[in-house]
Amino acid sequence: MHEKRFDLPPLDLIRGFEAAARTLSFTLAAEELCVTQSAVSRQIRALEDHLGVALFERRPRSLALTGPGLALQRTAAELLERLQETVNRLRTDVAAPQLTVTTTGGFASLWLIPRLRTFTALHPNVDVRISATYKTIELERSLVDVAVRYCQAKDTPQDAIRLFGEELFPVCSPELKTRQLHPLSTLEDLKHHALLHINIDWASDPLDWDTWLAARGHAGLKPALSIRFDSYEQMIQAAVGGQGVAMGIGRLVSGLMASGQLVAPFGERTIGSRGYFIIRSRLTGDRPHVRAFVDWLTQEAKAVLLGKHEAHPGPARRVAGP
Repeated sequence: MHEKRFDLPPLDLIRGFEAAARTLSFTLAAEELCVTQSAVSRQIRALEDHLGVALFERRPRSLALTGPGLALQRTAAELLERLQETVNRLRTDVAAPQLTVTTTGGFASLWLIPRLRTFTALHPNVDVRISATYKTIELERSLVDVAVRYCQAKDTPQDAIRLFGEELFPVCSPELKTRQLHPLSTLEDLKHHALLHINIDWASDPLDWDTWLAARGHAGLKPALSIRFDSYEQMIQAAVGGQGVAMGIGRLVSGLMASGQLVAPFGERTIGSRGYFIIRSRLTGDRPHVRAFVDWLTQEAKAVLLGKHEAHPGPARRVAGP
């Protein structure tokens, strides 16, 4: 005989407890659940008997949660909310499939969103939701269908799809490059300008100015100013506004270079060890609208790799990643 995987009380008992714990009232919980107050009281008693612990302190005119009751309330509320989200999503998918994508803010704002209308034009019935975050989230737990992650290949699952790699080079506004006082002609000229940084967690990273300059024989170069940002898109927007020189990721800044908002002042670029990888949820990754989105992403990336949206500032130098 197989042992039961779960030994849980009935869902109705959990629902009754969650309502009573949230309102601290059997009467209010009964009104919410459309049952009688005595029915809620019986549910709570049955749950306490099942668990072998008291969940409430029953006072003359009020209720209070015990320690075990407080612990159960936190878990029950979270699980019921997640269950409701899943049920709502399943119901919605019947009429209009929902696609949730998580990626970095830089990739979302500089690469994905400018192209997204071509996907929505092809699939107008798909409800697309973009979650921009620099945190790595668990897709299945967070009800996310697709992640596009900026990382090294060794940090991805075996079925991840490489979208494109990492090409790095300095970028700035055209006005900053050619301004009359201290134009940008050589790397040494950077000492007269502000360098824009993004706060990163990787050590010895070519996206970091100190590492990039040291690799080119300019270790210790002191800029006129350093400005740091919490996100890549903020840093690039500052570069567009002429506030300094940023380290561009080629595929992300290619559109801004094509439109003339950014230029590459030097013929120096680096091929790093990271790239952008597509990862699909194990639960929803094989759904038709998810596969269609992944196929569309890869086709857009191929268009970039064929040179339709690319700007080449100069010969590349490959460096070891962090």
